[in-house]
Amino acid sequence: QGVLIPGLGTFAVVHERINSTEETYVVRIPVFQLDMDMSCLQELVFPTVMIPGDIVIMPLDYWWLSQTNSLLPDVVRGCVEETILLYSFQLRDRQRPAFAFENIGILSCRDNVLCMQFHSSCIAGLESRDTWVALLLT
Repeated sequence: QGVLIPGLGTFAVVHERINSTEETYVVRIPVFQLDMDMSCLQELVFPTVMIPGDIVIMPLDYWWLSQTNSLLPDVVRGCVEETILLYSFQLRDRQRPAFAFENIGILSCRDNVLCMQFHSSCIAGLESRDTWVALLLT
């Protein structure tokens, strides 16, 4: 399933099929589909990622997040919304901060290309059998 972070984008895990001369691999890899206000992305290039229609997309679970840090769900929602708003303002003002997602990866901008770089530990956690194939694809 995927997770929608309103105003930022959707994280999901997709199955990628790779054919080699000896074997066919089907690996699970993380993807991020950006969904920000286009006015924030002036002069920026970002990879087009399409999440397949058969993947269930769920909204970010603020209640679950609140359980990990003892804050009320409404406080967590406000923090997430304000952080995304701040990030979009920084992009609009041509600042290029990195946006870190703990245990997942970093949304960063280099040479005006905005892209999600997943941590190798995140990829390895999703695909234990053919980890090296998943790492090469991501």
